[in-house]
Amino acid sequence: MKIFALTVLTLVAFALNSILNRLGVAGLGMDPGGFAVVRVASGAAMLGAIALWRGGRPDIMTRPGRRLGAAAALALYMIGFSLAYLTLDAGVGALILFGATQITMFAGALFGGERVTGRRVAGATLATAGLAVLVWPTGAGTALPVAGAGLMAAAGLGWGLYSLAGRAERDPLASSAANFALCLPLVLPLLALGTPGWSGPGLAVAALSGAVTSGLGYALWYAILPGLGAQRAAVAQLSVPLIAALGGVLLLGEALGLRFWIAAALVLGGIGLSVIARAHRS
Repeated sequence: MKIFALTVLTLVAFALNSILNRLGVAGLGMDPGGFAVVRVASGAAMLGAIALWRGGRPDIMTRPGRRLGAAAALALYMIGFSLAYLTLDAGVGALILFGATQITMFAGALFGGERVTGRRVAGATLATAGLAVLVWPTGAGTALPVAGAGLMAAAGLGWGLYSLAGRAERDPLASSAANFALCLPLVLPLLALGTPGWSGPGLAVAALSGAVTSGLGYALWYAILPGLGAQRAAVAQLSVPLIAALGGVLLLGEALGLRFWIAAALVLGGIGLSVIARAHRS
């Protein structure tokens, strides 16, 4: 129950991160690249301050190969995510992002020695189908930008690798602080690729996204990953767009239709099937 509660809290943080990103870029005029840079810088500052306050320090020098690999994966996610949405529809982007994450994490589980069962694959497929129902555009003649799709697939690969790296971390907070600190110089080129777009409210939203829903949320994700395993963690993330849609209802006054409830049934059913597979083997 503790892992379940912390998993729900983490997934809510991820969904809020999506809402804040949409608010800052689409609602407050922030440049996507600038938003990402402020997000990483704020996350590094928050996590570094907490690590120092508790008497430690960001774990940058320990296991430099693993640390640089995790930071590079996080940067790949941030850069791909920011640039992809310049040309890609938000709904299709979410489908590509989480689809690529699923493939990456299931492959990592397989190579890492986890047992990949047919029931768990079926659960992931069912949940992915539900996500497609939720986010796929309904208009006819919708074209898929190749560059945007490729960038979002790269972002999904980066996030999957970053999540896989978290399974071996002994100190989630210190390692996350180091990852964000090392990621910052890697994402700085985003400032030169975008168009200037800065505002006080936009900066505040980006800082909140970085310090709380990204920084603390990602540290909590690293803390619960060993208990979840790669496969359950991959499938559980498919619920994030559903939570974000509910957040849009509560925070932005958006409406939910029949399409949402069909998608929710498929996604939650797929996640349930994956969890039942784990419980049955236990």
